[in-house]
Amino acid sequence: MKQSYDAIVIGTGISGGWAAKELCEKGLKTLVLERGRMINHITDYPTAHLDPWDMELRNNVSAEDKARQFKQSRTGYTTKFESKHWFVDDIKHPYNETKRFDWMRGYHVGGRSITWGRQSYRLSDLDFEANKKDGHGVDWPIRYKDISPWYDYVESYIGVSGENLGLPQLPDGVFEPPMALNCVEEHLKEQLSKNYDDRLLTIGRTAHINSSKVFNGRSKCQYRSRCRRGCPFGAYFSSNSSTLPAAELTGNMTLRPNAIVHEIIYDADLKKATGVKVIDTETKETMVFNAEIIFCCASSMASASILLQSKSDCFPNGLGNDSGELGHNIMDHHLGAGASGQFDGYHDKYYKGRRPTGIYIPRFRNLGDKKTGKKEFLRGYGYQGGAGRGAISEHVAELAYGAEYKEKILEPGEWRMGLGGFGECLPNHENKMTLDYEKLDDWGLPTITFDAEWKENELKMRKDMIQQAAEMLEKGGFRDIKTFDNLAAPGIGIHEMGTARMGRNPKTSILNEYNQIHTVNNVYVTDGASMTSSGCQNPSLTYMALTARAANHAAKHFKNS
Repeated sequence: MKQSYDAIVIGTGISGGWAAKELCEKGLKTLVLERGRMINHITDYPTAHLDPWDMELRNNVSAEDKARQFKQSRTGYTTKFESKHWFVDDIKHPYNETKRFDWMRGYHVGGRSITWGRQSYRLSDLDFEANKKDGHGVDWPIRYKDISPWYDYVESYIGVSGENLGLPQLPDGVFEPPMALNCVEEHLKEQLSKNYDDRLLTIGRTAHINSSKVFNGRSKCQYRSRCRRGCPFGAYFSSNSSTLPAAELTGNMTLRPNAIVHEIIYDADLKKATGVKVIDTETKETMVFNAEIIFCCASSMASASILLQSKSDCFPNGLGNDSGELGHNIMDHHLGAGASGQFDGYHDKYYKGRRPTGIYIPRFRNLGDKKTGKKEFLRGYGYQGGAGRGAISEHVAELAYGAEYKEKILEPGEWRMGLGGFGECLPNHENKMTLDYEKLDDWGLPTITFDAEWKENELKMRKDMIQQAAEMLEKGGFRDIKTFDNLAAPGIGIHEMGTARMGRNPKTSILNEYNQIHTVNNVYVTDGASMTSSGCQNPSLTYMALTARAANHAAKHFKNS
């Protein structure tokens, strides 16, 4: 295998796949490194077509499996039989917790692009200007106008179904036809428009093809809602179905799985990075690969770990870490707060298929005016959720056997609607990850220790998330309204970000406006590590847009050098 390339991409998830595609399509010979195993689109999705009765323990897992994924299973859903193989073995891949942190990971080609929730929302200038206006964190070095064309570019390529709303806090996009609301969701939408002038309900914007448009071998969503298993139709966007095949088609990509990158090599004389140090996961052989450009897309925590391990005389605290901010400012979205209610009516209606998205209520707090402002907390939240008809459990328990039970089981239950908040987390230097060189993994590398928690602002915001969810359901005519506040640790949203933030000043940030390390400008970090603030929107679309933008910048720089 050759040792020198034009570019190296570390990681094959959402960001790494996009970096590979863009760099290869622009003519750069690119080595793509993945620490996990090879996964081929379609053929390597073992549970894609299984029904519950086809699966061992009816989609549950054994006590032995749960013991090996005791942290990965904290979500309650990711490590079911259908998808457990997409998440790591916690015994083989340990991490440490000063405070609990739910770090959900998948080590394989495609990474979490196979299992992501696919919700795709743009950030707005409300988000890009927030830090500057309220003094938390540092100012983003970009604004919406800088990234807007790249949102367009990405959405057009991946296929995002959704509805344009004309809201400044949630910019419109280039959308596939929206998926349909069911009758109870439509009812709540109407009631919100009657009772409020500051909030509305729409279908979730999701990275699913929902038309007959051709997307390079991908086909229209089949409404199976088995997305977390891997989609053999390529209906939703993943690196495996979309960007990596596009990169391979150019003839410029060399993909190497089972390759752990643990250090980026810096040359003090050249004042740039020259390559990466790699360990083969199977043989434990060490290798060095060289390149003019390096894209670090290993995920927020893994990218920060690589940079922290990349020490030299010039960078004793980690590559580009002159500010001391590397590994700090961990953010996620806090969730599990909201309400549900039962709706009496529409007993003659149901829904067709298994729609792979729910509803979305965009942010309506602290939009910059007096009406939406809240003194109790900064920033805001949105709601995700949906309505459905319950199961037999809602019927009388005494009917759980015999002829009556058999009749009842054929009937759908009552309509119930749930609203769950997704709230913004403020950047805070105290929320951090560090490396433990006393506790090494199987490859002799330091393990990560997390020390992060929700702060006062997040906790105050949750009270409003719960109250407003209940109020909206009540005004919508729902009854038996039940509130919930299931506060879990950071990481549970699987939106961890912020460990190598962008900024204007090298003294307070790691990356510049093009995701380059301030002091090592041929190294780009474009995954969640680069986020300066979190917004309340699902972040993956922003990672993709930042990556495409950065790759375009890198390719121009390379060709002109």
